[in-house]
Amino acid sequence: MATIHDHATGIGFTLGHRIHSMRESRDWTLETLAERTGLSKAYLSRLEGGDRQPSIATLAEIARAFGVSMAALFEHPDESADCVVVRGGSTAPQMANGLSFRPLSSSTKPFNIHPIGVTIPADRPGEQTYQHDGEEWLFVMAGRVNITINGKQYVLEAGDAAHYDSRLPHRLDALDGCEARIILVACPIPLTLNQPRESADFAVGRFVG
Repeated sequence: MATIHDHATGIGFTLGHRIHSMRESRDWTLETLAERTGLSKAYLSRLEGGDRQPSIATLAEIARAFGVSMAALFEHPDESADCVVVRGGSTAPQMANGLSFRPLSSSTKPFNIHPIGVTIPADRPGEQTYQHDGEEWLFVMAGRVNITINGKQYVLEAGDAAHYDSRLPHRLDALDGCEARIILVACPIPLTLNQPRESADFAVGRFVG
């Protein structure tokens, strides 16, 4: 029977091959990708070889460098499709930073937002915080979540949402000894945080309908 490690190893190899192919298709060297992502050449080399399981923040940086969605790093979707549909159970979960996650979009089109289904285990190890360019919005589907933003803690119940600048140190933890499930929408493009209020409001209004 396949274990979680087996799945993670397989995903890592597929992801690494995909990153290598996307880099080669752009005639980029490892040095070029390292400069564009801020990641080391040695780390990227091991990632392409399937020896590393990247964090969500790392995936966001690589996707941003390539100008694609994070989901595009995992598969070869139909680029001609006008609508992206991701079927339940069609993607295997991946582990990173003590979290289980799977992309909820599949497109090589340069979408600005990256929706992700995340499960926060009851016993997530460590106390490390994370920060990266962009912003994040999350919605709690089940359980209770403690979110730490820049040293301040917020407790979220099922049905609650939070929106924050992901350049600030942040961390998610489940409460009450039970896992929590959230939908996380990441937008790694820092320019969206610097738009004038009028421009940002107009952009949001385009999608209300």
